[in-house]
Amino acid sequence: MKFSEFGFVSTLEEGLDSMGFADATPIQEQTIPVILQHKDIIACAQTGTGKTAAYLLPILHKLAENPQERINTLILAPTRELALQIDQQIMGLGYFTGATSIAVYGGGDGMGYEQQKRAMREGVNIIVATPGRLISHMSSGKFDFSHLQHLVLDEADTMLDMGFYDDIIRIISYLPKKRQSLLFSATMPPKIRALAKKILHEPEEVNIAISKPSEGIDQHAYMVYDPQKDTLIHHLLKNPDYESVIIFASKKSIVKTLARDLAKQGIAAEGFHSDLEQSQRENIINQFRSRRLRVLIGTDVISRGIDIVGISLVVNYDVPPDPEDYVHRVGRTARAATTGTAITFINEKDQNRFSRIERLVEYEIEKRPLPEGFPEGPRYAPGSRYNGNRKPFRKKKPQQYNRKPKQG
Repeated sequence: MKFSEFGFVSTLEEGLDSMGFADATPIQEQTIPVILQHKDIIACAQTGTGKTAAYLLPILHKLAENPQERINTLILAPTRELALQIDQQIMGLGYFTGATSIAVYGGGDGMGYEQQKRAMREGVNIIVATPGRLISHMSSGKFDFSHLQHLVLDEADTMLDMGFYDDIIRIISYLPKKRQSLLFSATMPPKIRALAKKILHEPEEVNIAISKPSEGIDQHAYMVYDPQKDTLIHHLLKNPDYESVIIFASKKSIVKTLARDLAKQGIAAEGFHSDLEQSQRENIINQFRSRRLRVLIGTDVISRGIDIVGISLVVNYDVPPDPEDYVHRVGRTARAATTGTAITFINEKDQNRFSRIERLVEYEIEKRPLPEGFPEGPRYAPGSRYNGNRKPFRKKKPQQYNRKPKQG
């Protein structure tokens, strides 16, 4: 379906043309008509399918039809990076419509806080906010939400995973009951359905099944013991074809250590984690986007909140605990019809996790032998009582235990 078929106002179509948008994705095709009919919606689709434009375009269309200088839309997002990304997309798509927006997030200086506060009080059209920072603003002053028409929860599952449920409910208590509410999520666990039941009114439901990784991704895995992982990372980064690399690790401590070790080796690498100031995080993303930084290392926060085309290699330093997180991670590469490589390190403990990933994508992912010169890693045997080159665990026979003689 072409965007021209939705009947958007001409100023919004200009924005679409300027950004090179022509064909709607499945999530956009199914949700935009529902939102234009002013119905609530609960939509499930993975990251990278065009969810942001799916809700922004009909909202910007309505704003262009009825311009106003007051708060019309509140978009809640889990992370600063996603809030900024949404705000940037509003500026691009709505450039010719005259719609105004502000990204409200923590971690900045006092000047940024006051700028956010002033914009909300003066009646910016669209607020894109992380729940914690918005609560902080609402606690320090009154804002007029009486004319608000749209509430959007983007990446709702991530917000609940991060513990924002109470904040979300508190924020909603300040909003008009008569509004259009749109809930977008990459997954649909019971807690999301419970939230939807609480805040949505007779919603339409759109469910785009989680897609398999793009055919443009060369996926494979290495069987490794943990001490081998860093050496293997260094070996992979010797390949000059990997010009832009994201490494996903399970812990912030690993992110910091690996970034420091790679930098010592003369590799342009930075760790992306919550201990950084907002200005530092933005600087790292800008460097990575402009190719001044070759390697970005982080946790799953960057698997959903960052959209960068042209990433040549994604490395799962650890197997992600949720199979769907694997799809989100490897989906950072081979975006916009490009090709890319996704490599996963599997130790002896993570094999059952990886087998669940293979069940989700419905095919076996190639396990390649370690490069020449590497000692052999564990063998792949998910479901067995032991993996690798270790002796199997055996329970001791009862007579082997030391027992005190009975008294009596």
